[in-house]
Amino acid sequence: MREIIRAENVRKTFTLSRKQRKLEKNPSGRKVALGGLSFTAYEGEIYGLLGPNGAGKTTMLRILATLIRADEGDAFVNGHSVAREADKVRSSIGFLTSELKLEDFFTPDYLIGFFGRLHGMREDVLAARKAELFSRFGIGEFAEVKVGDLSTGMKQKVSIAVSILHDPPVIIFDEPTNGLDVLTAKTVTDFLLEEKARGKSIVLSTHIFSLVEKLCDRVGVIIGGRMAAEGTLAEVSGTKPLEDAFFDLYAEAVRE
Repeated sequence: MREIIRAENVRKTFTLSRKQRKLEKNPSGRKVALGGLSFTAYEGEIYGLLGPNGAGKTTMLRILATLIRADEGDAFVNGHSVAREADKVRSSIGFLTSELKLEDFFTPDYLIGFFGRLHGMREDVLAARKAELFSRFGIGEFAEVKVGDLSTGMKQKVSIAVSILHDPPVIIFDEPTNGLDVLTAKTVTDFLLEEKARGKSIVLSTHIFSLVEKLCDRVGVIIGGRMAAEGTLAEVSGTKPLEDAFFDLYAEAVRE
């Protein structure tokens, strides 16, 4: 199998604000988000980054998406270094994060046009892709409704459409079902399975065990910014349920 994403000894430390130092009881003012994280995801698979809140999942995905730089190490997406070839990485990925906030004043129709032109899509290609995505996610009847007036689920569907508008070979989703009702969450999971069937390579972060078990071919368990285990579900959990295996890994990491 061809490597589609490879992270090599990625390290990232953040400087905390005074308020964060107090909340986290961290007088040093420095927080290690990633402490030398390495993993590999392969073409045509769904790879899950599983871990508790604060484990470093979002930081790793933001580095893969070239939104922030690692302090040390490097990562490669579709053969391109995130540190040295950011433009090529960006053209290869669709990135969805809870931090993506669509402007309330704009409509889905306007946003699709705006981002499509940013990607340099031809108008005929953009129109066809918009029609396809609006139909797939049921956005059509809300095309001229301002984002601020849309439901949480519909906002998520518009965010997905914006993130994969250019039909990228690699999809990176950060907690894609967080806060969604069951129907919208199923729309998201069905979409990811469809994209995998089309040959897309997908990396997603989550703390939801059932989502990993339903979607993922392989999983990396991140605890405290480090990889505690990686492999197929069977390799990571053995004969145990994934949740039980995770808590065993967590207990072991806390003891160290």
